[in-house]
Amino acid sequence: MQLRSAILYAAIAAGAIYAVSNIEAVKGVLGLQPAPEEVTQSTGLSGPHPLAEGLMLKLAFHETAKPAITTPFTDADGKEHTLAEYKGKYVLVNIWATWCPPCRKEMPSLDRLQKQMGSDNFKVVTIATGRNTVPAIKKFFATAGVTSLPILLDPKQTLAHSMGVLGLPVSVILNPEGQEIARLTGGAEWDTDSTFAIIQSLISP
Repeated sequence: MQLRSAILYAAIAAGAIYAVSNIEAVKGVLGLQPAPEEVTQSTGLSGPHPLAEGLMLKLAFHETAKPAITTPFTDADGKEHTLAEYKGKYVLVNIWATWCPPCRKEMPSLDRLQKQMGSDNFKVVTIATGRNTVPAIKKFFATAGVTSLPILLDPKQTLAHSMGVLGLPVSVILNPEGQEIARLTGGAEWDTDSTFAIIQSLISP
């Protein structure tokens, strides 16, 4: 009986040693492998774009792209979306609010940027964060003549927080992998020759 117990304990110990020494293989069998780490790309830029003039000098490019954000937001009907839906193109994400004067001031120029540059390779996405009602956004868009921008909402500011937004407005440029490559804090004019040139330099093959 003692011999059987000793053999059993030895087998269990051997199995444990094997499992520890082959932990990655065991994880694979059990489906516990961690998701592969996201590879962030070098932008080849740092600070203002060489084509930047005027307020576009505030648009700071990151030397290395920042990981993609997966926090959801909603549309006017309450359906959830994420920024991953825009992968495959460059995206200018504008975080704003109806009660924010500089946000309201720059919105028509963002609308003109979308009309001028919007394509399969580029899109302007406006997301209202905090307390913003759909009727208030529609009323403002109508008054300001905004016709080409989406009504998207971040009511609990979870997306804004995950993006490190500390004040409004904030605009970020995402690469086709959904990674942030540039950020501008504060208002700007988005329909200038400098802006068009910067966007064109990004989307040109």
